[in-house]
Amino acid sequence: MTRPSGLVMYAIFYLAFLYLPVLLLPLFSFNDGTIVAFPIKGWTLEWYRQLGGQDTLLQALVNSLFVGFVSAVMATSMGLFAARAYVRYRFRGQEASEALVMLPLVIPGIIVASSMLVLFISMGLKPSLTAVMLGHTFLALPFSVSIMKSAFDDFDVSLEEAAYDLGSGVVETFRRVTLPIVAPGIVSSLLVTFTVSFDEFVLAFFLSGNQPTLPVYIWSQIRFPAKLPNTLALGSLLLLASVLLLVVAEYFRRRSTKSTL
Repeated sequence: MTRPSGLVMYAIFYLAFLYLPVLLLPLFSFNDGTIVAFPIKGWTLEWYRQLGGQDTLLQALVNSLFVGFVSAVMATSMGLFAARAYVRYRFRGQEASEALVMLPLVIPGIIVASSMLVLFISMGLKPSLTAVMLGHTFLALPFSVSIMKSAFDDFDVSLEEAAYDLGSGVVETFRRVTLPIVAPGIVSSLLVTFTVSFDEFVLAFFLSGNQPTLPVYIWSQIRFPAKLPNTLALGSLLLLASVLLLVVAEYFRRRSTKSTL
């Protein structure tokens, strides 16, 4: 039996260091006490039961779901056509254009948020859910473009050419040939961009005004020790939902890659 190499041990240590603190979140959400520390006093589901009776929390959840849905649709719609153009055509300034699209991934979030706040106010758009949706669309677009590019990379162009030869127009070919083939990539993009928007805090904090999204609401509750157990329970549910969404998104991304081979 071979002993694990140093690289394997490093990977195990790195993953443990990264994810063990996250696993403590659901553990302490079942703690009967209000102090987050060992030993655990007892086990209870009371903190989860209390979540349903908090109107402000439910409204923040509705805000996040609405913003996430609209941002995901807008980012995926733009990402679909941008990715098709980047993969299918070669044009002047293409590399600069792609770099510009991917720029939100490397710019610090607080810089983007403060810049958007100044821009929107100068345009007459006050902090609101509309401003958050626009900001999240900008932030989620690079993820959508990356996913949709992988869906178009191995797309067989001859399928579209055959449709043209049979008399189909551009719109009909795109609707009946292109979209069904890249549909798994579209679903994957929708799920990932929704998750990015739903979990994002910095932009929402700057742009939401008096209509907080769920991460902003959670931040406001963390400052009060008495409300920490409810926050841990809510965070555990969000963690589970995010993992499930990303697993489903990865499944559809893999399907998209296989369907274009």
